[in-house]
Amino acid sequence: FNSIAAFIQSGGVFMWVILIVWAIGIAICLERFSKLKKFDIDGPSFMNEIQRHILSNDIQGAIRVCSGSIAMLPKVLKSGLKRSEHQADQLQNAIDATALEVIPKVERRMGYLQMIANVSTLFGLLGTIQGLIQSFAAVSAADPAQKAELLASGISKAMNTTFMGLLAAISIMMIHSFLSAKSEKIVNEIDEYSVKLMDLLGTKNSSKE
Repeated sequence: FNSIAAFIQSGGVFMWVILIVWAIGIAICLERFSKLKKFDIDGPSFMNEIQRHILSNDIQGAIRVCSGSIAMLPKVLKSGLKRSEHQADQLQNAIDATALEVIPKVERRMGYLQMIANVSTLFGLLGTIQGLIQSFAAVSAADPAQKAELLASGISKAMNTTFMGLLAAISIMMIHSFLSAKSEKIVNEIDEYSVKLMDLLGTKNSSKE
């Protein structure tokens, strides 16, 4: 702990800024991971269950299956199932309206993570420049007895903030990639299975006629 404290202390003010920005990024990552875990579902298995109910003419059973989940895909499909007896354009409108409601919830705050990664890198660069300025000032103006100490302090500040800025940026970028993939999976499944649901309901209504 003493070594970590000394490392942070030697980085100057920008080290603390990087730590604060990093902490905000980690908080957003944890919140997004928790939400996406709730929003996600095994799409193929879920759609197979819905399809079984539809082919058995048990629309209410399919609606009950959707109501038993808090994931985004069931919510979108449920809006279509509730209008299964309506015209195709009304069914499409219901699905589209619900998709437009839920997709922003899936993608919320993802852009902030990219910004935080970039800002961490830039603050690390600022810390580097500050340390180099301090080092040059030590070489040009400091007392010879203190020159080595000030030079070492400036170089330490430059390297430590660079390291911390890159560490924060890399970690946030890696987590962002994972969360983006999970978010994209949820959105793609909503698009794919919404179309399949409309096709199933359209085929069912056609067979009745």
